[in-house]
Amino acid sequence: MKKIARFFMGVKGEMKKVKFPTKKEMVTYSVATLTFIAIFALFFSVTDVVLAFFNSWMVK
Repeated sequence: MKKIARFFMGVKGEMKKVKFPTKKEMVTYSVATLTFIAIFALFFSVTDVVLAFFNSWMVK
């Protein structure tokens, strides 16, 4: 039982060290993440279309 209590005391101590982002930082991080997702989705979509075109061109 002492191990469990010590574990939760350690968790409580570590949670005091955590710095949570502000609302402004959270919005900034979210916009950055969504932007990168959109860029990579566009990149892979274009790559897929180009490779599919070359694949169909090579088969004919």
